[in-house]
Amino acid sequence: MLESEKLEKGIQDCVMEMIKKREDKVVSGEADSFGTDFLGLLVNAYHDLDDKNRVSLEDLVGECKTIYYAGRENVNSLLAWIVLHLAIHGDWQEKARREVIDIFGNQNPHLEGIAKLKIMTMIINETLRLYGPSHGLPRTVAREGQLGKFILPADIDILCLNIGLHRDPHLWGDDVHLFKPERFAEGIAKVTNYTAAAFFPFGLGPRSCVGMTLSTIETKIALSMILQRYTITISPTYVHSPIPIITLQPQHGIQIILEPLH
Repeated sequence: MLESEKLEKGIQDCVMEMIKKREDKVVSGEADSFGTDFLGLLVNAYHDLDDKNRVSLEDLVGECKTIYYAGRENVNSLLAWIVLHLAIHGDWQEKARREVIDIFGNQNPHLEGIAKLKIMTMIINETLRLYGPSHGLPRTVAREGQLGKFILPADIDILCLNIGLHRDPHLWGDDVHLFKPERFAEGIAKVTNYTAAAFFPFGLGPRSCVGMTLSTIETKIALSMILQRYTITISPTYVHSPIPIITLQPQHGIQIILEPLH
């Protein structure tokens, strides 16, 4: 607990230092706004004169943590599980590589081409279904309410495990535990029969992950660059042991063999 509190304070101090730099520039006249990037918009909302629009300092820091996890921790975890699946399923690895080379050739990925990566999108969605970085949806009950036949008192924390829905055979079929990206060939709405709660790797509702698009684009860029350069096979030393540590991670890492294409 002491170590955890120390880390928490360290993160809080880092975010507060960034916020103070923005505020100091405005106060000194060096800048006429807090900025138009994500942090600038949050700091601007923190200083909003309207109570209804103002965000608390706690929420500001929380959103900064979220975008950090989305841009780094979530992408690291997601890429690891995708690479594992492609190492095992060579046919899908080749399909994804052909798509990447058809769109980008040997050039670096660009935004216009990223939007055309249909096969890669299917692979990413299927990996998110089986091994999504966010394994649950934590929520705090603000006031007493009823969930089905259960009465939830105020001020308790609940964790909705999305893996329970992502691996529900009633929603996905008897092959629910198999890696089959073709499920998503016609999009998420079609495969889930327009049931929003059947697939929510980035959360659900008005508080769904603000970094969803960022993390997806980062994943596609990194994966495209890997597939342009290497073939991937699984190492015989790999031991499968997923474990939740903030995100769902491979406990012993993922050992793979990379061989240059050229």
